[in-house]
Amino acid sequence: MTSGVFCLQQIKDCIEKGALRSNSVPIAAGQIQPASVDLRLGPKAYRLVSSFLPEGSTVMEKLRAEDLYGSDLVMYETDISKGGVLEKGHVYLIPLMEELALDEGISGRANPKSTTGRLDIFARVLSDYSPRFDDIAPGYRGGLYLEVMPRSYTIKVHEGLSLVQLRLMKGECRLSDSKLKTLNNDYSLLFDGDDHIATKDINISDGLYMSVDLEGDEKTGIIGYKSRKNSHIIDLANRNFYNIKDFWEPILRTEKGTIILEPEEFYILSSKERIRVPPAYAAEMAAYEAGSGELRTHYAGFFDPGFGYGPKGEVLGTKAVLEVRAHDVPFMIADGQTFCKLTFEKMLEVPEEVYGPKIGSSYQFQTITLSKQFKNG
Repeated sequence: MTSGVFCLQQIKDCIEKGALRSNSVPIAAGQIQPASVDLRLGPKAYRLVSSFLPEGSTVMEKLRAEDLYGSDLVMYETDISKGGVLEKGHVYLIPLMEELALDEGISGRANPKSTTGRLDIFARVLSDYSPRFDDIAPGYRGGLYLEVMPRSYTIKVHEGLSLVQLRLMKGECRLSDSKLKTLNNDYSLLFDGDDHIATKDINISDGLYMSVDLEGDEKTGIIGYKSRKNSHIIDLANRNFYNIKDFWEPILRTEKGTIILEPEEFYILSSKERIRVPPAYAAEMAAYEAGSGELRTHYAGFFDPGFGYGPKGEVLGTKAVLEVRAHDVPFMIADGQTFCKLTFEKMLEVPEEVYGPKIGSSYQFQTITLSKQFKNG
């Protein structure tokens, strides 16, 4: 193929050729996913006055420049090599360990990791001279930087920790609606219960739409979680450590099958349908779908090849966890309401390893699943 998303073995080739490299600690095998590579925090963080884009300059030139009021963009610099605290509601810039020297025609796109999104950490990548976040220009050569703003919790981060991932690609990869319909006919992308949802019953329009589940767990009645205010600090290095009740308020199903999302509150919900991604394809959840309401429905959007499959492709899909924030006005949603959209892209090659327990993937069998830092059950 002349176009497509780079797979695991092609990412390894980029590392060997120096197109993707680290300016300090070498890139580890564990960073490489079926269709992306994890990007790691460097040892230094800058507390910023505000967010910015470096269009017309490098990121570091922008940091050192004086703004219209004669003061620096940077409030202070802090060392996170042995752990550092990022306060809720504050904006930080962290130079990443990885840098790029891409060939012409090779571009990139970044996205928060699932754990990052589920902790309501707003994270996006900057590159030199770029007018956009998360998009890496074809043939880009230079460093990568991460803007981070914890929104619900104060967090502790460490050098080498990964909050975002990067996909590399060549040419136009995205499937048209007609090809997406064919893909569903051939590979059964969506399931409801044990039944494959026929293409005629799926809303496909510039992507594949999914709905929200407000029925939830049959036994507990939990349909999702809402972040608590004034919670304690979360150290991202911890796993299966924190009690859910100390940080999250469970949301129970209602008789009417509706809930009202309060403005600027953060919710964890899930899709009603189960999705699976064939090994020769990758998917991405759109953060916003303006026609579905004034709300953000996803913060961590990459779905790797093999998501929702078992070892032999026998799993009938996995629910998508939705990280939701309504804006401006209270917004009522109902069970089964159209809520989010997935786009699909073709891979350049099928990855040698696909998403799943074999490579340590955490969310292959998720339902309404919080991040790894919280205790199970």
